[in-house]
Amino acid sequence: MADQVARFAKATEENNQRFLDINSVYDGGDLSGKRVVVTGGNRGLGLEITKELVKIGATAIVVCRSSTPELQKMVGRYNVYTGVDVTDDEAVRKVAKKIKNDGGDIDVVINNAGYFYEPAETILEDSLNFEEQLKQINICALGPLRVNSALVNAGALADDAKLVIITSQAGSVEWRSTQNKDEGGDYGHHMSRAACNIAGALQAEELRKKGITVLLLHPGFNRTEMTKKYEHIWDIEGAVEPSVGAKRVIYETIQAKLENTGKIINCEDGLQIPW
Repeated sequence: MADQVARFAKATEENNQRFLDINSVYDGGDLSGKRVVVTGGNRGLGLEITKELVKIGATAIVVCRSSTPELQKMVGRYNVYTGVDVTDDEAVRKVAKKIKNDGGDIDVVINNAGYFYEPAETILEDSLNFEEQLKQINICALGPLRVNSALVNAGALADDAKLVIITSQAGSVEWRSTQNKDEGGDYGHHMSRAACNIAGALQAEELRKKGITVLLLHPGFNRTEMTKKYEHIWDIEGAVEPSVGAKRVIYETIQAKLENTGKIINCEDGLQIPW
């Protein structure tokens, strides 16, 4: 019993330290030399993840709708695949085959492309937007499923590949009773993340037999354009710069193992998020 208490105390201390300063535990060296695909790697958190991958010596392969000369210079123009919308079945299948034909196997896929409808949606204000809700589900839930499925079926993945899905604690039903209690709202966002989470759990079970690890990550509260609608609470809620969020994502990606496939992890402290 004493040993269990000691291990728990040590783990708690490490998690607290990780929350306060990711640099105290971060070392991206394990991804050096690895080939990593990042969807939506041209802006926001995805761009910071791409920058960090380059710093640690990984080959960053960016799949996005549009690019910049700076991005192409940073990762190499042949490692940027533009004109790809994760809602477009054919475009996703084509880029998966092209990635397979252009280079070696992919070690890690970071599904980062996402969308957050800015106006708040509520029933009482009669502001629900069902079209936008479906758009969010298509991008945030079906998007990673399309990308992962296409890469698997194109034979583009290494035998022990990791499929990372950037999701959100917003998809946790249990957390809704403690966070934003009595508020509701943002229906499309929360539904899209819940759908994303169950899709990830299903992928983990199906792909386990192929030795592929699926990891769902809540990157924490980052100061990006996607969360700018909550700019007024960035300081109150401890929102961090996306460069910090990127290190948190990469750290958890490195820690992921097949025996933990399908888990939803909070990158702020490394703890599992309940369903």
